[in-house]
Amino acid sequence: MTGPEKQDRPLGGRWSRRGVLGGLLGAPVLFVAACTDSKGGSAPSGPSGGADSSGGPTAGSGSAGSSPKTSVAKIAVFPVTGTTDASFSQPVKVTVADGTLTSVVLADLAGTAIPGRLAADGASWTSTGQLRSGTRYTVAVAAVDRAGLEAVANTGFATATPASTFVGYFTPEDGSTVGVGMPVSIRFNKVITDRAAVQEAITVVAEPGVEIVGHWFNSTRLDFRPQQYWASGTKVTLKLRLKDVEGAKGVFGTQSKDVTFTIGRSQTSVADLAADTLTVTTDGRVTASYPIIGGAPDHRTWGGKLVISEQFQQTKMDSATVGLGDEYNIPDVPHAQRLTTSGTFIHGNYWSPASQFGHANTSHGCISLRDVQGGTDPNTNAAKFYSSSLIGDVVEVVNSGDKTVDPANGLNGWNMTWAQWKAGSAL
Repeated sequence: MTGPEKQDRPLGGRWSRRGVLGGLLGAPVLFVAACTDSKGGSAPSGPSGGADSSGGPTAGSGSAGSSPKTSVAKIAVFPVTGTTDASFSQPVKVTVADGTLTSVVLADLAGTAIPGRLAADGASWTSTGQLRSGTRYTVAVAAVDRAGLEAVANTGFATATPASTFVGYFTPEDGSTVGVGMPVSIRFNKVITDRAAVQEAITVVAEPGVEIVGHWFNSTRLDFRPQQYWASGTKVTLKLRLKDVEGAKGVFGTQSKDVTFTIGRSQTSVADLAADTLTVTTDGRVTASYPIIGGAPDHRTWGGKLVISEQFQQTKMDSATVGLGDEYNIPDVPHAQRLTTSGTFIHGNYWSPASQFGHANTSHGCISLRDVQGGTDPNTNAAKFYSSSLIGDVVEVVNSGDKTVDPANGLNGWNMTWAQWKAGSAL
């Protein structure tokens, strides 16, 4: 048989062209075994003389007056049998001296085979895929020497469990329904230095299909979005395949899961701080217009496209938490919806005079709508806007007099051009 013909034989007596990555530790163990006697018959195995206690062949006894023949093929498997901390990022290797490999089967204890590649000369086999950490594997090997005598080896090893791991905390939640401006945002609990490896292990797909690109804001945050807002009704799936991906030296991922969410009705709003109005458009039709209060001249509201990232029926707002000293401390702000990480909200307001709504900008940077204390009246403007909103809806602020919000401040990557967004991809 020629070298290429051998290479095409799949596992278990036939060869596969594919493979797996596995760990290699220690020195090789050599196996020599005979399987035929001088008459070519199968030699019986026995408790003594075996090269491998896990089931390797033993030298058989020939007929009277003849000597048993033993294969001179010597098989070596890396990592060696009994290894308990093999690397899962290096390939498994099998070699044979004075012979040719005829079968290699690498599998986990559930029986899942790991494919590999046979060298053209039949003298070695290398896995070419990915082993999993903390997993036990077996390797069954057969080879023949030039006389056609067979040698076999059966070994086992376990891969190491990483000492240091990382996870990605994602938004939105699995099974949620969100607005058209909702990006997929992943924050890692460890610094990622191999951004390409991590991004390659994360896929975001949409039905109907659309191009989706990842953008790194920093070494711990990766967001995904399409060029334009999502279409209403789109089903989006985040596929995390981070298990055993090395995000930084010696730091490996642990997650392998899918997260699916749905884009709801299309709703965007425009907050015009010159006219002090909030205009709501739902599925292409203006559905509401509310008088509002925006940021005062010394605390102007960020401009640009701001995505609702959190919703609270009621929350506390303390100026000390945003670097404004003791200017305000309101324990029960109703119908609050977060627009930036730094503390910009669109929320209900029961403390300002009714005459200010639609006529004055007096806030510390938030946008407010008329409400009642406790938020118990569903007919207030703040309550109606809150009940019509989803996490992921976009509120675009115009004529605020301030600069455009930093795209990394909240889920606000829509304030980057498509070219700028794609430039932040590691792939």
